[in-house]
Amino acid sequence: MTTPTETSKPLSIAVLGGGSFGTAIANIVAGNGHDTRQWMRDEARAADCRKMRENHYYLPGVPLHPELRITSDLREAVNGCAIVFVAIPSKSFREVVQKVAPLLAPGTMLISTTKGIEHDSFHLMSDILREETTDMRVGVLSGPNFAKEIVAGHYTATVIASEDEALCSSIQKVLHSETFRIYSSKDVFGVELAGALKNIYAIVTGMAAALDRGQNTISLLITRALAEMMRFAEAMGADPMTFIGLAGVGDLILTCSSDLSRNYRVGYLVGRGRPLEEAVAEIGQVAEGVNTVRLIKHKADEMGVYMPLVSAIHAILFEERPIPEVIRDLMSGAQTFDVAYSAKP
Repeated sequence: MTTPTETSKPLSIAVLGGGSFGTAIANIVAGNGHDTRQWMRDEARAADCRKMRENHYYLPGVPLHPELRITSDLREAVNGCAIVFVAIPSKSFREVVQKVAPLLAPGTMLISTTKGIEHDSFHLMSDILREETTDMRVGVLSGPNFAKEIVAGHYTATVIASEDEALCSSIQKVLHSETFRIYSSKDVFGVELAGALKNIYAIVTGMAAALDRGQNTISLLITRALAEMMRFAEAMGADPMTFIGLAGVGDLILTCSSDLSRNYRVGYLVGRGRPLEEAVAEIGQVAEGVNTVRLIKHKADEMGVYMPLVSAIHAILFEERPIPEVIRDLMSGAQTFDVAYSAKP
């Protein structure tokens, strides 16, 4: 199959995943006149969404585009598709990709929208796409994007990352609307790593809000979080400058500043004294940052990367250390340079 790079003509496009962001993307694509199918694992939910023309599980009150087709049949969803968005939580990501791989034509554009890290391998989602498929064109979509605000028509921007410039151009055309703007990047690893890392820090800002700390504290946390993210990125071989863009500091500010963030809400409940398991259960949706804390703490220790905020969050969530004690340790830690990077030689 020859995959079009120009998208002036309607394309067949699939979105795998029935969550809020997958639904938002599917609605945009369908609204842009493309033959759009959204796959949901649960047939009962798919049937309910077809009947009600609303995904009331994740985006209640938001009408689904009339031309958006919803199915629980994976083959039906991806048959003949030039582009497939994969909006599946990291825990199930590989399993779904393994199932869909034999159904895809060579040259299909596979775009991950998942901001997480695989637990057992420390692989990012683009790694899994490459490992489990052959002859596919891989990209990553990431940025400061709350699904509820996208479907409400608030002005929003995101990043499509791929070394395939034609892929980036195609995704920009497919997703562009009056209120949704797409920038491109070649740093797939950096963009994807930023999307996974920022979830961690939303937990700690949620805790700070629960403890009635002021804006000075939130500003401190977000700024030092960015420093940690850039330091870790450099150690892992990503471009730290990627982190001053939409996928890095843009997404970090958004996720750390709003109770629309699942990770922020988990942190808030823990800050109010709720056990972690209870907080996660109450949110009722996947909070990727909880799993990511464990993985990044282990990797940072292994590589000798200084990440005091990650260590502090890990201590509170998994080592049962009291929050006031952890805060005292943080504030008595080493005071180093404010900015580690400079444009000057």
